Amino acid sequence: MAEAALWLLLCALALGVYMICSWYFLRNPLLLHKKKCLAFHSRHVSHRGGAGERIENTMAAFTHAVKEGTEMLELDCHLTQDGYVVVSHDKNLERQTGYNIDISSLKFQDLPSYKEKLEVTFNSGHYGTGQDRRFTLLEDVFKKFPKIPINIEVKENNDLLIEKVSSLVKQYKREGITVWATEVSDIMAKCRKQNPFMPYSFTLRRGSLLLVLYYTGLLPFVPLGEGLLQFYLPRVINRSHSTFKNIRLTMRKALFEHLVKRGMQVQLFVCNQESDMDAAFAVGATGVMSDYPTLLSDYIHKNPIPLAM
Repeated sequence: MAEAALWLLLCALALGVYMICSWYFLRNPLLLHKKKCLAFHSRHVSHRGGAGERIENTMAAFTHAVKEGTEMLELDCHLTQDGYVVVSHDKNLERQTGYNIDISSLKFQDLPSYKEKLEVTFNSGHYGTGQDRRFTLLEDVFKKFPKIPINIEVKENNDLLIEKVSSLVKQYKREGITVWATEVSDIMAKCRKQNPFMPYSFTLRRGSLLLVLYYTGLLPFVPLGEGLLQFYLPRVINRSHSTFKNIRLTMRKALFEHLVKRGMQVQLFVCNQESDMDAAFAVGATGVMSDYPTLLSDYIHKNPIPLAM
């Protein structure tokens, strides 16, 4: 009995020491880790170039967003049959153009025009419109906005696409201000291998691991290569997608504060209402992604957010 009691006491002491150390280093991470120094700090991020104010991912959308003061453009890329890197959220063109065909099946010059108006994915019943209905090349976006940080989400496990995106980033000397993003860890591994000098965000698998590390107290002791955490604001995903109505996604301000102290940026999306922007910044986001760049600029103007890094 005495040995068992002693063993329990030692375990309790060890657990207590571990919890105290974890708590302390969670709040003072730079005692264990070197702070990341990204070349940009983006509070204002335009989702698909600002899909609520112009037709998504068009040059007109990107131009409008930059004019309104966006600090980062978010976009997705796909490859045409003749090898051009095209900015498009979808692989298949039916939603965007009405034609049920994949981008990879067409040459760039044969891509159809966008519809005259497109429903905003995260604001049902609202539409983006505009006269510019042409698909644009990633290279043209790089040429037009050489100093604007760009977040590129790679949705396809396509080696040639990843190679071409990386080549364009190098050609236009944008490695410090262009972000690799994807939900799939296997794709991210290929992106990082192709261009390890670009900052990159958490994948779904790595994001899940991040939560496990946080809730087990191990996070302060684990090195992280990512420079950004980009994630749905829970109230947005619960409201926008009926599949998730009963799911409660958990975020903790202490987690975000820890990441920010380590030099990472936390960007929550897709915030299309001022109340969503309030909620995102209140929980510790360093940046917000929105389909409405004008609304987000007005919000930041009315609610100055001090740089956290």
